[in-house]
Amino acid sequence: MSGHRGVNQAIEHHYTRADLGEVILTALAGAGNDVARLTPEVLAPVDQFHIRGRAATLELAQAVGLDDTKRVLDVGSGVGGTSRALAAGFGCRVTGIDLTDEYCRAATLLTARTGLTHLVDYQRGDATRLPFEDQSFDVVWSEHVAMNIPDKGRLYREMHRVLKPGGTLAIYDVLAGPCGPVHFPVPWARTPQTSFLVSPDELRALLEGTGFVISDWVDSTEAARHWFVALAGKIAREGLPALGFHLLLGPDFREMAHNQGRNLQEGRIALAQVVARKAWG
Repeated sequence: MSGHRGVNQAIEHHYTRADLGEVILTALAGAGNDVARLTPEVLAPVDQFHIRGRAATLELAQAVGLDDTKRVLDVGSGVGGTSRALAAGFGCRVTGIDLTDEYCRAATLLTARTGLTHLVDYQRGDATRLPFEDQSFDVVWSEHVAMNIPDKGRLYREMHRVLKPGGTLAIYDVLAGPCGPVHFPVPWARTPQTSFLVSPDELRALLEGTGFVISDWVDSTEAARHWFVALAGKIAREGLPALGFHLLLGPDFREMAHNQGRNLQEGRIALAQVVARKAWG
């Protein structure tokens, strides 16, 4: 148990930045935005904290078939970009849970500024100990989260538990590539001690072993590689933008982004979009 707490504390330390919500609002105002009336689209450069950003979120939503009848649990909700995009775009009710208290506070603040508090809420919690009743959600969603979780068996069992029969698991994650260990630091970890990647085959076995039936699997590594080449080129030409992930991760984001692109180019990481179902009965 102490080891579990130690890993969680290290992960929370990695992601925590003091007064993050205000940092983001200040940057938005500096870029000429009305921070009293924000939209998910305006926030996307900073709050869609995963490779390919908002486009990847909307692609996964289409694959899942989201609509306004669905209750969604966003596991590892970060500063709320995904949950707001889903609520605004599809009308579904979304609960976000994240290990990092500062992310939950920032997510709540930004959601209020987008007028989506009637559809979206957040709470701090551990993805391997979800504080929800069995069969509570139609969809469990997770983007770029499992890389920080060592006990993936427990993670997917908890996701399976809180899904209704026939419910959907939606995953967009970084996986281990075939060509060697990751170069650190990267956006999800500064050292190997908080990075826990599995291969595509291992993920498939974990999901099926938990009782999920995989209905759709898209290898999005090549699309991620192109996205990072474009991002690296833009940063090289123009420097870091006013709005971007560096607001979340601080001054070493440039090195993280460089390594992330290198890991993709060298086949050290892979990307997958996965849709799986919980069986009826």
